[in-house]
Formats: sequence, structure tokens, C-alpha cells
Amino acid sequence: MPSKKTPAKPPLEQRPVPPNPPSAPSKALHVFPNPAPERDYVIQFQVPEFTCHCPLTGQPDFAHFTIDMIADQLCVELKSLKMYFWSYRHEGAFHEKVTNTILDDIVKATKPRFVRITAKWYVRGGIYTNVVAEHRKKGWKPQPRVELPAHAAQTGLI
Repeated sequence: MPSKKTPAKPPLEQRPVPPNPPSAPSKALHVFPNPAPERDYVIQFQVPEFTCHCPLTGQPDFAHFTIDMIADQLCVELKSLKMYFWSYRHEGAFHEKVTNTILDDIVKATKPRFVRITAKWYVRGGIYTNVVAEHRKKGWKPQPRVELPAHAAQTGLI
């Protein structure tokens, strides 16, 4: 009986590394015009995977950043914000310094009415560190808070 030969599998082709990667860390924050500058509205960014390292020990530091911003004429573009945060990965930075530097850079790029950055740093030596920094545009006054009536959550048919 003749033997059946299994056809040889073609070699796997690996994708070549592009000469210019499509994404790279960068300190450049790009902006675009605010689509609704006539009103105050909150833009919130969550950055749950921030990484830098301790400037004294070289050990990695991890944080969850929340940025609450009321834009004026400019908004920050998301991909540039992602690349900006990525640029800290190999830098040594104290928690307080890096949080305030990020605030300063966002204010410089967008000139917002208001921005608050909350950095929740993961445990180091048994201590959690939270750093909150904010900026208010001179003369800007927030609208008064509107209190709405609370209603019980509805769960199905009555």
C-alpha cells in the first residue's frame, strides 16, 4: 500500500518591525477645538495603568490617574494623552512631582477652565499615596450644583 505523505506546512511569516512604529511615547499633547465652548461640561479620563519608577530605588511605581476637566477653547486628543502617559514608563519620578507636572502640562496645552488630577498610587512599603492637584482659570466660577430628587432604583415590573 502506498504511503500518504502529509504536505509540508508553509513556514510562518513574521511581520517585520516597521522602521517607524505607529505608536511611540511622546511628551507632545495635541489639542482640538472644544465642540461646545459655550457650556461647562466635564470630560473625565481614566488612566488605570500609569507606570514610572522610584528615583531613589529604581523600583516600579504604578498609579491610577483620574483627570476631570472642564475645557475652555481646547480639548486634549486621546491618543496623544495615551502616548504622553506612556512616556513616563522609564522615568524616575516622585508621586507628588509627576502628578503636578502632568497637571502643568495639561494646563499649558489646553488652558482649561478647570482641571483636577487625582493620582491613586498603589501600595509601596505598606503605604498608599493619593495626590490630588487642580487648576482653576482666573475668574472662572463654576455653575451652582443642581440637586435632583433621589428615586429608588427600579427592578422589573411592579
